[in-house]
Amino acid sequence: MGESVQRVRQSPRWGLPLRTAFRFAFIYFGLYCLSAQILTGLIPIPNVEVPELDTLPPLRPMVFWVAAHFFHVTTPLVYTGSGSGDKTFDWILVFCLLVFSVFAALVWSVLDRRRENYVALHKWFRLFIRFSLAGQMFTYGMYKAIPLQMSFPLGRMVEPYGNFSPMGVLWAFMGASPAYECLTGCAEILGGLLLILPRTTLIGALVCLADMTQVFALNMTYDVPVKLLSFHLILLSLVLLAPDLRRLAHLFLLDRVPEPSSHQPLFASSRANRLALAAQILFGLILVAANAWTARTVWYTQGEGRPKPPLYGIWQVNEYSEDGLARPPLLTDNERWRHAMIFSPAFMRVQRMDDSMISFGLSLDSAKGTMMLTRREDKNWKADFHFLQPTQNDLALEGEMDGHKVAIRLQLMDSSRFLLPSRGFHWVQEYPFNR
Repeated sequence: MGESVQRVRQSPRWGLPLRTAFRFAFIYFGLYCLSAQILTGLIPIPNVEVPELDTLPPLRPMVFWVAAHFFHVTTPLVYTGSGSGDKTFDWILVFCLLVFSVFAALVWSVLDRRRENYVALHKWFRLFIRFSLAGQMFTYGMYKAIPLQMSFPLGRMVEPYGNFSPMGVLWAFMGASPAYECLTGCAEILGGLLLILPRTTLIGALVCLADMTQVFALNMTYDVPVKLLSFHLILLSLVLLAPDLRRLAHLFLLDRVPEPSSHQPLFASSRANRLALAAQILFGLILVAANAWTARTVWYTQGEGRPKPPLYGIWQVNEYSEDGLARPPLLTDNERWRHAMIFSPAFMRVQRMDDSMISFGLSLDSAKGTMMLTRREDKNWKADFHFLQPTQNDLALEGEMDGHKVAIRLQLMDSSRFLLPSRGFHWVQEYPFNR
């Protein structure tokens, strides 16, 4: 206990640049973690959607006002539910936080200019950043360790590669190798686990930095709209590493023996520090368990572990007639169906003869043998079919689609005929098999 008290009493004087940088970092990263989705990762309540603070007053009205009066944005701002982390709303929010943090840090520096250091505040700020970063590593890591974020791209087997978006290429590439996706998820989970313990925070921050640098590079090069978040997770890793940069330079660059860590314990009492350590371990384990349970639930309700919907698979359209007239499979016919794909009980994708894709809302009643299709972009469009499945691999649809009588004959395609899922793994190859 005496050693702990002695270390706490040693209060070095921070230089003006360091004190100013800490004030800014404390305000900016504290506000960002509280206002963005990072906060939700610290609330381990499985299957409960916690609203993000940036979508609530006063942040949302502030962003709307700045968007309208400063950036002259005239279109309505999307602030939630789109699946993108790089919305106009998100960029303007970061701008607002940045401006406020600069101003607040300057005011703080003037009012508190006589303070020599922020050793005590830094201990608690570091604890908050550790678990904020760890929560995100667990969330994204679990959704890769249990292959949920990128599923196997069976539904894209018939789609030309040139029609893929850059993000679609990345998702298909990752989903085609569940083992690699699981490996990247485990690497992210490892970084989060190492952040739980104070003694392993340094190596944990290095692992997180490596993980997030790769993720950020992929987001930038494949146009994935999580650029802002992944970049901030890199910054959070650097915030944790900042006090140890000198020690790391001695070890890796200068061939010197690094000095002991200067990080202060949370409390002066050894007993209090043991209780704090136990609380950190307990909370970290709760975060791991909650994210694992959520990912497992999603796997069985929305992922590959859920029961396959009726008519699951890729169906090739062999015959197509409209208003009693047969429509042959001409590549110039951009309305005739070529393939129909059902992988979800609520959606169906159709590939037309020109290889363009269209998505439908799907309502299927197997008992009555009825199928209803809708289009989100056209509320007046609908299709009502009766379907008959004489064999497991044959399907007949008859009904009305967008005011026309339509009859379609389809055949289930054997997924093993595609090279991607059937090629498998080979230890020995006399020649590269690169097709």
